[in-house]
Amino acid sequence: MAWFRKEKQPLIGQKRELAADVWEKCDGCGSALFVRRLEENARVCPECGYHFRISASDYVDLLFDDGFELEFGRDLRSSDPLGFVDSKPYKQRIKTAEARVGTHDAMLAGAGRIDGRLVCGGIMDFEFIGGSMGSVVGEKIARLLDGAVERSAPALIVSASGGARMQEGIFSLMQLAKSSAGLHRLAEAGLPYISILTHPTTGGVTASFAMLGDVNIAEPGALIGFAGPRVIKETIRQDLPDGFQTAEFLHEHGMVDRIVPRHALKETVSGLLAHMC
Repeated sequence: MAWFRKEKQPLIGQKRELAADVWEKCDGCGSALFVRRLEENARVCPECGYHFRISASDYVDLLFDDGFELEFGRDLRSSDPLGFVDSKPYKQRIKTAEARVGTHDAMLAGAGRIDGRLVCGGIMDFEFIGGSMGSVVGEKIARLLDGAVERSAPALIVSASGGARMQEGIFSLMQLAKSSAGLHRLAEAGLPYISILTHPTTGGVTASFAMLGDVNIAEPGALIGFAGPRVIKETIRQDLPDGFQTAEFLHEHGMVDRIVPRHALKETVSGLLAHMC
């Protein structure tokens, strides 16, 4: 006679959760992916090629030989010029984002080498308040572009953003003109600028520096646009084409020069700079 009896629970209808530290579900094909294998593959699904979002520091490691040799505006912090409060104070949002992401704002900017060539680059991080562009992002772009002119170096920006940062109001919108003016100074110096658009690149970032590259490159499947598809549809009262605002749609219609998988970004950028410099 058994001293105990274990009641068996039916498996039908039960949902098993994937261990977050071991497996991750692909948003593209639904496959359960081994996290270590995914990380080794630059967070690109080996089954369908879906590009997971990665951090700004990951892009620095991916593109630059040995990271940044120096940083522009490393100690800059966002202020709160409007005393903005929605569901929480803006200052609190900044502190929370700093603690979670480990950076002071939504962009890393610096100078480093790509296959031995000095390049001044800026990398946006969507995890910091949606990659929104406020005064600090605009100032970092201005400093990296001026740094490129001073060093006679090409410039590179990787965009990932929901657009202008509403908590800074007009101060945020001013950064569209500020970044565009910096690119004009770069062009006057005869130096190239490569723009890399990742998922998502929208709003004021798209309306300024993200689409002003001498060459505009996009990662596969990236959402790129100004207003979102729902807003556009409600405004024009028409159904939108399939795949509207994807990198592939923009490439087909001449808004993006090339679509480049993450694994080939560094090689592609290096080849373009060898031709343009």
